[in-house]
Amino acid sequence: MATCRSRGVERGGAPHVLAVDDSSVDRAVISGILRSSQFRVTAVDSGKRALELLGSEPNVSMIITDYWMPEMTGYELLKKVKESSRLKEIPVVIMSSENVPTRINRCLEEGAEDFLLKPVQPSDVSRLCSRVLR
Repeated sequence: MATCRSRGVERGGAPHVLAVDDSSVDRAVISGILRSSQFRVTAVDSGKRALELLGSEPNVSMIITDYWMPEMTGYELLKKVKESSRLKEIPVVIMSSENVPTRINRCLEEGAEDFLLKPVQPSDVSRLCSRVLR
């Protein structure tokens, strides 16, 4: 399995990924795939919780978020991250089970690093390693 090393990594540690999904099953799946690729994962169930965590956890290497969530969509989370001078350098990857080209393009135009279709596969994570965590 591929491993990743990158910015936002404590010495000797693994890249820290914030996984955001309102579905406990999807959170478990993406967390498992990321951990098997040597990421340190913090999983939360909403965009609001993600922003709270980002306020107290400075060493996040990447955010991977579901698109459709109650209260705050992944798109809204992406916009808040990219509007923040402190957070805007963190790569954001959006996931969705719906393949809607206009939505995908809008997320990429707003600064998303990538858009993954669910179910996310280990090969998707390997691709993220090489593209996002250079």
